[in-house]
Amino acid sequence: MDKSTILIVDDQPVNLGILNELLKPHYHVRACRSGRAVLQALEKSPMPDLVLLDVMMPELDGYETLREIKRHKKYGEIPVIFISGLDSVLDEEKGFHLGAVDYITKPFTPVIVLKRIQAHLELKRSRDKLKHQNTWLEKEVMRRVKENIIIQDMILSMISQLAETRDVETAHHIRRTQKYIEVLALHLKKLPEFSQELSDSDISRIVKAAPLHDIGKIGIADHILLKPGKLTPEEFEVMKTHTTIGGNAIRRAIDNVMGLEFNRDQETKPFALEILEEAEKIALYHHEKWSGDGYPEGLKGDDIPLSARLMAVADVFDALTTPRIYKGTWSFEAASDLIKGEKGRQFDPRVVDAFEAQEDQIRQILKMMPEKP
Repeated sequence: MDKSTILIVDDQPVNLGILNELLKPHYHVRACRSGRAVLQALEKSPMPDLVLLDVMMPELDGYETLREIKRHKKYGEIPVIFISGLDSVLDEEKGFHLGAVDYITKPFTPVIVLKRIQAHLELKRSRDKLKHQNTWLEKEVMRRVKENIIIQDMILSMISQLAETRDVETAHHIRRTQKYIEVLALHLKKLPEFSQELSDSDISRIVKAAPLHDIGKIGIADHILLKPGKLTPEEFEVMKTHTTIGGNAIRRAIDNVMGLEFNRDQETKPFALEILEEAEKIALYHHEKWSGDGYPEGLKGDDIPLSARLMAVADVFDALTTPRIYKGTWSFEAASDLIKGEKGRQFDPRVVDAFEAQEDQIRQILKMMPEKP
């Protein structure tokens, strides 16, 4: 094991000589003769593992010197042992109060000094080892959290992509609607009435849940789902069930994973579960209308979950501005006019206001993720 480095601070050359002779067979020893020289000595490599500090020194005494050491975070964890001719209880208490790890009075017994130094160095090595282990554990936890987030996102994306292989949705529908929702949510976040509903974590959860909005279409028969023309009233009633199929499927997944006894109202809830619960709301309610004329439950106004209100605008706008088997592509302006025209009827007026305020950014998203002809 490499020798530890001890810094001796004393204004008396005789004391420095005695301590140096005592310590140098066991440690690397460095010395300085004033409190003011200590910080400069600490900056030199190698940094000392322990400081032996005299109390009675001119200009800057040992107590003030220790205060200076503790002011610097870089040096604050170096153990400091006072060696002093002051032997009152009050002097010792003052030293410990300032952060010293020990207080040795003169004249000292060499064996006791060596043993105390050894004990404090062992404590420091143990603390350093524990700190290193904790740092490693923190990094490992963060690495695994990031891995889990990546896997979680991949699974959500895979499931939504599988659902859309049976649909007429376009290649970038999922990514575009996610970006539209993010832009709208970030704008609404600035409004006082949404400050409690749209934290950064809330927005992240909604954006991650968005790809599952049409997962229920996997349960719709092909002759209805892929029909190029207008659906009959009966077919449309079947098509509408994709909301309940999707919501129920996600709810069953949550119950199967977490158990039917899981308390949904507990304080700490896995973020992945929160994403699925948000996805359940979006899948179930993204066809509800602000006026109450939507489906499946005819919810009205703020009774519709905010995430579903955001998806309602994003989904309709994306459907209008991209080619589908049952329709052509609308221009940006025409689609934008429809969204604005449905303010307070199909869509939440504040979400439409956010859409109008962020039209340039929405146009840029559409431009950056176009569909191939």
